[in-house]
Amino acid sequence: MSGVGPVEPGEGTRARDLAEDGSPPLPRPRGRFGQWYDRHRRGALAAAAATVLLAAGGSVYLTRPHAPAPAPPPAAPYPSQVTDVTYVEPVATPKGVRPRSFSFAVALSVESGPPVTVRSISQPYPGISLTSEPLAPFTARAGGARNVVITMHVTDCRKAPESAGLPFLDVTLRNTRAIEAHSYILGQRYARNLSTALQGICKHRSR
Repeated sequence: MSGVGPVEPGEGTRARDLAEDGSPPLPRPRGRFGQWYDRHRRGALAAAAATVLLAAGGSVYLTRPHAPAPAPPPAAPYPSQVTDVTYVEPVATPKGVRPRSFSFAVALSVESGPPVTVRSISQPYPGISLTSEPLAPFTARAGGARNVVITMHVTDCRKAPESAGLPFLDVTLRNTRAIEAHSYILGQRYARNLSTALQGICKHRSR
């Protein structure tokens, strides 16, 4: 036979490929993992797909741009920064007040921020006592002025000033930010009226 090589035996035709009884051999048994995979192939594929999707979703979430955190609200101002006390005018002394007393009105205003509580009002002269209407503590809110009547009673003319130069009121203020003691100079008109009232009460300084 020219040009033709030997015929290769087909699969299962070799002697070593046949069982002892001449039948084709059974396939080799697979390991435990292979047997488990054969039984649970659909579930394994679904779990693998879910794992891939979860990993992809996590990567997208971690790499997506995040909105910046909201800025914290601004702190409330200090009460002395937004509270003002201005002199208005002399007023009639309330009824029932003991002699050697005089009264005047001031306007207390809060420019902005939370309400401000006036905890106390005082003045620096040792020979004079002071009360207010309304009585402290009282609260003033932003956006308006509150009229406060100050009544001073001369307890000792020898310790009261003959002529007040730059008299002031000491006011203790409180809001959600802080508690502060602040001095308010009420101006020359208040100084003149205060000096006139003291001179009228303390004509004889020996008292």
